[in-house]
Amino acid sequence: MSGILLAGGSALTQRGEIRTDVLIEGGRVAAVGPQPEGTREGRQVIDISGLVVGPGFVDLHAHLREPGHEWKEDIASGSRAAASGGFTAVVAMPNTDPPTDSGHLARYISDRGRQVGLVDVIPAGCITMGMDGLRLSHLDDLFAAGVRVFTDDGVTVADSGLLRRAMEYLQSRGGVIAQHAEDPGLGRGGHMHEGRVSSLLGMGGIPAQAETVIVARDLAVAELTGAAYHVQHASCAGTLDLLEAARGRGVNVTAEVTPHHLWFSEEEVLSMDPVAKMYPPLRTPFDVEALRDGLRAGVIDAVATDHAPHAAHEKDVPFEEAPKGVTGLETAFSAVRTVLDPDPRLLFERMSVTPARIASLEGHGNWIEPGIPANLVVVDWHEHWTPELFLSKSSNSLFAGVPLTGRVRFTFRDGRLTHDSAQLHMPAPAQVSGALR
Repeated sequence: MSGILLAGGSALTQRGEIRTDVLIEGGRVAAVGPQPEGTREGRQVIDISGLVVGPGFVDLHAHLREPGHEWKEDIASGSRAAASGGFTAVVAMPNTDPPTDSGHLARYISDRGRQVGLVDVIPAGCITMGMDGLRLSHLDDLFAAGVRVFTDDGVTVADSGLLRRAMEYLQSRGGVIAQHAEDPGLGRGGHMHEGRVSSLLGMGGIPAQAETVIVARDLAVAELTGAAYHVQHASCAGTLDLLEAARGRGVNVTAEVTPHHLWFSEEEVLSMDPVAKMYPPLRTPFDVEALRDGLRAGVIDAVATDHAPHAAHEKDVPFEEAPKGVTGLETAFSAVRTVLDPDPRLLFERMSVTPARIASLEGHGNWIEPGIPANLVVVDWHEHWTPELFLSKSSNSLFAGVPLTGRVRFTFRDGRLTHDSAQLHMPAPAQVSGALR
């Protein structure tokens, strides 16, 4: 006999959370149910008493920085960070250097992910060539390479006609347009939310309307074309109103929110710590509460990290000069568990099941049943801990030093143990070499 037996815990199944053992063999869940003592011989037995087994988390929005910005992060370090956060699949944003606007580049990223072997790295493809907002990317080529999420993340596709053409292409083939929603004119010159705190600091702000103007425009184009449309990192209450109204008209729309937008408001910027600089910016306490309520109610479909690593020296500058973005892969589960205190099933729906559906990932986001690929996470729902050490190359995290509840204990990808919280540096990613050609 061989395989891994997760013994004594509970599992999130189609029928709900049940006390049971979970047997992993051949990269799949072989059995869900009590396993007799005699079946343990020859198997690796992991005691998970008091822990919960669920589908591995799926991140719709992470910047792994490879190729081109490897001093911030690369696929190996980003994969290790993701596995430690309980993720088994990560959608890698295309704002690399060069941008991921062709099938060749998309295959390079997915191949690198397979070589490292810790998580499934799913490349997103650019909507426009070089993210220039002027010419459509090689959408056929990207689609043939397996790309199903298309975005110019970090840059809004401002040309409505061009956006319509991209949506019409995908409407007939599948896939989703994901938009970084910020009107470039309204956001120009801003470094934080436009409001009380920006006035106190005398700093240029980005109004919430910079987001809602684009979301409203995009929803109209999605309604016109019938395409699937996804709002990235929703940050304000006004966006939720637009989502509810559009769904009432039958628009095929989904949305994500980040853990940091669920936790922090514009007040965080009073310290002028550049770690608190990201786009979209942290909004008002009212917006934070609206986002929490929206995630609970399903107005927002998914949690996504927008993991955006930067080297320490890049953030060690005045606030206005600092690059935007924070890391998030290693703390996302704990942050959401702490701030919402949700039922486990709701959290796994928002962090695994629904994100996998949005990204068309059949091997992920499956409730624990015999026969599914063993892309799993085991969590301690009640453990208290404080993030201090990070496996990412970068540590620009708003959650460093913040007490959290709930911790990822083990992660499995295709039945292989990729993270054990008791051994922070285990297992090592495969050594890979070779440059982008």
